Amino acid sequence: MTEIVATTPGLYPLPDWAKEQLKDQKGNQKEDLISGDEGAEIQDSYEEVRTEFIDAQQAASLDLVVEGQGRWDDMLAHPLAVNDAVDTRGIVRYYDNNNFYRDPVVTGDLEATGDIAEELEAASQQVENLQAVLPGPYSLADLATDEHYGDEAAFQAAIAEFLAEEAELLPDVETLFLLEPSLVENAPGDGADERASEAIDTVAGATDADVVVHPYWGALEEKVYAHVMDADIDALGFDLISDHEQNVYNAQEYGAPDDVALGIVDGQNTLVEEPETIEERIEWFTDQTQQNDYERIYATTNTETFYLPVNRFEEKLEALGALNKTEVKA
Repeated sequence: MTEIVATTPGLYPLPDWAKEQLKDQKGNQKEDLISGDEGAEIQDSYEEVRTEFIDAQQAASLDLVVEGQGRWDDMLAHPLAVNDAVDTRGIVRYYDNNNFYRDPVVTGDLEATGDIAEELEAASQQVENLQAVLPGPYSLADLATDEHYGDEAAFQAAIAEFLAEEAELLPDVETLFLLEPSLVENAPGDGADERASEAIDTVAGATDADVVVHPYWGALEEKVYAHVMDADIDALGFDLISDHEQNVYNAQEYGAPDDVALGIVDGQNTLVEEPETIEERIEWFTDQTQQNDYERIYATTNTETFYLPVNRFEEKLEALGALNKTEVKA
């Protein structure tokens, strides 16, 4: 029998009170923030945000709870933005949307900071069914600029080792989502696709948690899909909101892991899906890919949700949590 697990890929929208409070608190601390050294007031604000995120997920009855990544001002680039071997420079557009991040320029040898482990350790004091979130190594290398390693392959390998070190420091978590939108948005070519798979292997091998590679904003190209399927991961994500046809084709043509993550709630659109609609999307995917026998399906938003107003974000959590999993035919 297939297990349905309601969860999200994190990166939640900051509550309005937190935006104003943090804006005031950060006013004169720009250099400290760039180095990752926040003052006590700012740390307290983020602790309140974390608690609010966790409370919202628990109230919605999600099966796996994320920390929420309220501190990730630079979104997926955050793990580099707080690293001493990185200079944060000009503002860069975050993929093809109206969100921006500071360009993380790697200028020295990367070493783990434990920054994300600290966030998750704090979250673990409030919840047991914890899920970690990290950028995937291909996407993080794609979002960054290299002024140290000097070679694309060496840089991606260094990013993978850095993320593996960060993963080793994480507290006990049930699942680790590796977010890999660049595999879709800036697909690796011949040779690079195999290196991307090897980089994912490096990170996945650093944790005992179930590892989910979650691409989004479309579907993987066929060769990239085949290489990611070769990676030693537990589950692969399918963004059924952005491109359901190609994602289903990939699963039909090349198979799928025993566990899959289905992006079946729109992380960018304010229209809130009914639980019945979400259930129908799960059933549609499994009907279309009957040759695959799924043990676990992660029901999730297709993308991060920081694009959404807070009230719509919370309503989408509730819709996911309200899944009648005993009646979903998977």
